[in-house]
Amino acid sequence: MTTSMTASEAMLSRHSVRKYVPNTPIAATELNEILELGASAPSSWNLQHWRFLVFQQEETKQKLLPISYNQQQVVDCSAVIAVLGDTQANLMAPELYGEQLQAGNITQQVHDTLVGNINRAYESSAQLGTEEAIRNGSLASMQLMLAAKAKGWDTCPMGGFNKEQFVTEFNIPSRYVPVMLITLGKAAAPAHATSRLPLERTVFHETFPANQ
Repeated sequence: MTTSMTASEAMLSRHSVRKYVPNTPIAATELNEILELGASAPSSWNLQHWRFLVFQQEETKQKLLPISYNQQQVVDCSAVIAVLGDTQANLMAPELYGEQLQAGNITQQVHDTLVGNINRAYESSAQLGTEEAIRNGSLASMQLMLAAKAKGWDTCPMGGFNKEQFVTEFNIPSRYVPVMLITLGKAAAPAHATSRLPLERTVFHETFPANQ
């Protein structure tokens, strides 16, 4: 699998595009490559909290349009990827670590310890499941957008949509929380220019300064 950009080039050239060339299809193989790269992101305990719900058909994108406050990009883009986070990802631990056990990568004792630690962590905090779902879903989201850019596709992360309506319309189980929508396609117009704060405004060493 090859890409046309280095990691640095993808990071520096990626911008949030909101105007796409309509009716631009993306091949299933290329979309799957982007999704696989997104899914190779790190995650807490390797629980892989993300789930991707992909919208490409005109009918479903039209259903998504009012839920996303009529942002035309969801209709014009080649695909909308809804990133969901698993709030009960600890339930995946026996399967994931069972595979490692069967492969001989870990011992039964290590398996039991890890699964036990994960379950205790989730049971100890009512908020942990949601926090981990959003945190790890966001890691996959960023990696997916960089993978798309490296392959010549533009994206835009969207938090502006009605989560409750989305969950109802698309039959999302209560176990999963919407993290964001990502539109993907070919830019019809350049993204708005942006700037970044200098490092001295965002990077501190050893302790946080009192004047910030």
